[in-house]
Amino acid sequence: MGNLQTATFGGGCFWCVEAVIQRLKGVEKVVSGYAGGAMKNPDYRSVCNGHTGHAEVIQVTFDADIISYEELLVIFMTSHDPTTLNRQGADTGTQYRSIILYHNEEQKAVAEATVAQLNPDFDSPIVTEIKALDKFYAAEDYHQDYYNRNTYAGYCQMVISPKVAKLKKMYAHKLKDSAVQAG
Repeated sequence: MGNLQTATFGGGCFWCVEAVIQRLKGVEKVVSGYAGGAMKNPDYRSVCNGHTGHAEVIQVTFDADIISYEELLVIFMTSHDPTTLNRQGADTGTQYRSIILYHNEEQKAVAEATVAQLNPDFDSPIVTEIKALDKFYAAEDYHQDYYNRNTYAGYCQMVISPKVAKLKKMYAHKLKDSAVQAG
């Protein structure tokens, strides 16, 4: 099982981020959920109304001997637009903000350094929020592994499939063997 660690971040709809990150070598588990806000035990409806303070995020269990936290962050940051405040594509609201929720001071330092390193690569400044994780709430079961279970749904085809294709093009060497062939 190696050197298992946990990372939490969000970049718009959690279905999109989950579909990208779960295809990477070293990623053991991805859970879609909510974090970054104040409301206890939020559900999808309450988060979507934008009044909980929570963002749609994923929590990733990964083997740091196979993929580092920094590598995860670079792939995460290049799989969404970290320069748009509270928005990803047509999804708008604070629940869709770009956010990195660190679990310890080492992750905080790596996140800050990664954002600073990547900032010149974008046309606009990165607005990704970096803050300590307080509590993670798993989303409802029907949100888990969404893309893999609904690959041919309209949203998946229009929004998520291009992100997966970009991942395959940019990071093919980082993909699990099955992810290279699969959607």
